[in-house]
Amino acid sequence: MTDVRVTDATDEHRFEARSPDGVLLGFTVYDTIGATVVFTHTEVDPALEGQGIASMLVKAALDAVRASGRDVVAFCPYVKAWLGRHPDYQDLLRTAQG
Repeated sequence: MTDVRVTDATDEHRFEARSPDGVLLGFTVYDTIGATVVFTHTEVDPALEGQGIASMLVKAALDAVRASGRDVVAFCPYVKAWLGRHPDYQDLLRTAQG
């Protein structure tokens, strides 16, 4: 599926992937703590798993975080694994300060 639209549903604290006709395909939930976006859960409609929707969703969400100048903490196993497979996004990970 290539016509996936990802938007930040700020009131729900999640990025949503939708089809061109507006059907919700999946979402990734986050909390914001200061300048850090904490991803906690990602879910895709089980009937659509394996079509790359979660990957498109997470990439778009991380691109939005990058554009906003914030950093990321990944508690969500999917987001954490995605980041592990994409070294060009490692700069988004929050580093320990102290």
